Amino acid sequence: MASSAIASLSIASPIGVIADTHGLLRDEALGLLADCEVILHLGDVGHRENDECLLQRLEAIAPLYTVRGNIDTAAWAERLPETLDLVVNGWRLHLVHRLADYDPRTACDAVLHGHSHKPRCEWRDGKLLFNPGAAGKRRFSLPITLGKLWADARGLRGVILYLPF
Repeated sequence: MASSAIASLSIASPIGVIADTHGLLRDEALGLLADCEVILHLGDVGHRENDECLLQRLEAIAPLYTVRGNIDTAAWAERLPETLDLVVNGWRLHLVHRLADYDPRTACDAVLHGHSHKPRCEWRDGKLLFNPGAAGKRRFSLPITLGKLWADARGLRGVILYLPF
């Protein structure tokens, strides 16, 4: 699992963005991520020792960058950073599980976060705030979703993809 403090990537395909799997990685999610050169997991992978296998399954598709969520308490999760900064095709992405833990002084073009299970793709104060929603277990009546980002010469843009349940 890639986990450098700052990585600079050059890719031609979309970035897969997933969060809040809570120990469940659906085959439909894997299918939607199959065309991505990079996958980002924004935390709450799962709390059990065997939940690390979800990250291994994602990493079998593409290089994976992951931050730790509040339920990621198993021993394997201790190596996951709280935040991570990436540069993709010149666009600065800041990864954090809880938006409340984001420091607004962080130099970035997008803040990618999870935790709320509520999908979000909106621009605020010149930054893209992107939450792919939750791809794992259903919470309340919220949809099961993940996201894709494009970071290229045309701009930085994202889409929320809904999974069947």
